[in-house]
Amino acid sequence: MSGPAPLAFQLNWEPNGFQAPYFLAREAGHYEAEGLAVEFVEGHGSPYAAERAAQGGADIALAGASAVLAKRSEGFEPRAIAAVTQKTPAAVYTLRDVFGEPLSEPEQLAGRTVAPSATKTRILTAQLLEDAGIRDEVDLLEVDPHTHHRVQHKVIDGTVDAAVGVVTNGIEIGREHDRTPDELPIGEFLDIYGMTLVTSPEFAADHPGRLRSFLRATARGWADATRDPERAIDVLVDRNATLERNRAIERLKFETAANRLQFTPFVRDHGWGAQDPDRWDRLGETLSETALLEGEIDPDAAWTDEFRPTDEQLVAEYAARTRPTAD
Repeated sequence: MSGPAPLAFQLNWEPNGFQAPYFLAREAGHYEAEGLAVEFVEGHGSPYAAERAAQGGADIALAGASAVLAKRSEGFEPRAIAAVTQKTPAAVYTLRDVFGEPLSEPEQLAGRTVAPSATKTRILTAQLLEDAGIRDEVDLLEVDPHTHHRVQHKVIDGTVDAAVGVVTNGIEIGREHDRTPDELPIGEFLDIYGMTLVTSPEFAADHPGRLRSFLRATARGWADATRDPERAIDVLVDRNATLERNRAIERLKFETAANRLQFTPFVRDHGWGAQDPDRWDRLGETLSETALLEGEIDPDAAWTDEFRPTDEQLVAEYAARTRPTAD
């Protein structure tokens, strides 16, 4: 009798609250029950994760939808097999005493200097500013090559007016330094996908069953974490004890993703992980309009729903079976 099938799962970043459902799925035995032995690999951003999956360095990766299209424009072929969050977790954040006023609208960034934490967040910020008609009025810095935490320090010491990371980054530094934070969630202004699960055409062709099994187990992990976020964070902290110090923030990250970024009318109607071709088309058009692609892309080729296990009731009826416990 053969053992569980190995599967390398490339994360988009180091373990954090946004990734708690995957660690819980493994701890709860959902992957094992599907005959999978999943290895988690820490990442260096969504573009890196998407490229790793496309090149076969990982079997499945967690990557932002914008990064998927950006990498396809460079000649790589990452393909999204599920939309994990229907809205991007990216956010512009600042401290009130640095910015000088509450930040609530993109137009307030005109005349300001903004530092992004990663390539994906820079792409999304450029889209946000373009839509607001102020792209040329904002000094949007290049990505710091060393660490995403550096932009937080720039906000703290007032070197920049605002930074771009993910929701809760501003809350975190506000709590640490006893200062008032403000956050501008980009997903409230851009109708685009957040995180997706990505693979390569080769792996999809060779192992369709593993993909379905992974998605089925992952949906269970998301449902378990949504119903019991404290347990999800316990598992995450067990994986990385240094997160205990910011336990409340890690839980806030997860609950924001589960309740604000994941549940939408589309998920209610179509189930967990479902993808909307119109949304992919809009994202492709936006990236092209803001000159953020290296070449031509076909958004329809960037995703597929064929591996989503809709025969699993939890997947097909995800909102109805999970959402009431989160309200």
